[in-house]
This record gives sequence, structure tokens and C-alpha cells, in this order.
Amino acid sequence: MDASGNPRPAATTLASYRNLPNLLTLLRIAAIPVLVWLLRDPAPRAAIVAFVVYFFASITDFFDGYLARRYGLVTPLGKLLDPLADKLLVVSALVMIAVADRTPTVPGWLLVIVIGREIAITGLRSIAAAEGVVVAAEATGKFKMILQTIAVHALILHYTYYGISFHSIGMMLLLVSAVAGVWSAVEYHVAVFRELSKRQG
Repeated sequence: MDASGNPRPAATTLASYRNLPNLLTLLRIAAIPVLVWLLRDPAPRAAIVAFVVYFFASITDFFDGYLARRYGLVTPLGKLLDPLADKLLVVSALVMIAVADRTPTVPGWLLVIVIGREIAITGLRSIAAAEGVVVAAEATGKFKMILQTIAVHALILHYTYYGISFHSIGMMLLLVSAVAGVWSAVEYHVAVFRELSKRQG
């Protein structure tokens, strides 16, 4: 209702929801310092709480993308923040896992491969976008993303529960996702440079 007692226009109501996907993305970013703080504590209870925080932060990635596409709420800010939030969340979690006062830990060389791949892909995406080149995600990249997400969840839990070593499971999945990630990065680079060559030719 407005000041005169009349119902507000539907457009006004719709506008109030227009930034919901962006709010979910910002919520994912806001979860990062909480996750970092929790992973500073080596206690199993802190690991479980960190797992819950990471889980809910991760699923916002699905919902913000779904809502943006489903209701036509895609914005330039969302296009910028969404991939940035994803990278920050994963990298922050992996760095804290690697430096956490827990044994065994994630080896530095593996961390370099995973983070290096993300930086390389992000940089190339920026170049491609500047040139107006759009390359669809390959199946290998999607496979890597799924494995990496599960791996980080397992590595956050770290400890052995019900006879299951979550660190061992997480390491195995992270190794496989790193291989898939490097492969998908090569595929993406080849695809982008092929498109750029076509335009220049």
C-alpha cells in the first residue's frame, strides 16, 4: 500500500526482489571470514561447524544463478561478483586447510596447482570477455568443479568419523580434480585462442 492507501504497483514489488541473486552472492562472500575464523581452530567441533558454513555458502552459488536466469535478474554486478565469490570461497578454504594446525595437511604444491589454475582461467576469461568471445564450459570443467566441491567439504571435516577418514577422501578427490582442472584449463585456452584466431584471420 502507498501513502494514499492504494496497492503498490506490481513493478515495485518485483523490484524489491531484483537484487536477491546478488544478495545471495554477497552472503557467500560474507561467509568467508567466518569460515577462515572457524578453520583457525583445530578442534573437531570447529571443523563440523566450518563444514556447515561452507555447505550453505556453496549452495547459494546454485540458487543465485538459478534465480538470476529463471527470473531474468542477471546484472553486470552479478556477472562480476558470482565467479569472484566462488574463487574467493574455494581459495580461502584451501589456504586455511593447508595452514591449519592439523595433521596430515594439504601439500603446498597441490595448492599451487589448484590456485594457479583458477587464476589462469579467471585471467583468460577477462581477456575473452574483452574481445567478445564466449566459450561454453566443457564437461571436464564441470566434472572438476563437482569433485573439487566435494573434496573441500571432506578436507574441512578432516577427521575420521565412523571409520571414514575424510582427509584421505578429500585428498584423493582433490588430486583427481586438480588433474581434471589442468586438463579443462588447457581445453579452455585452446578454445579461446582458436576463436581469437578466427576473428583475426
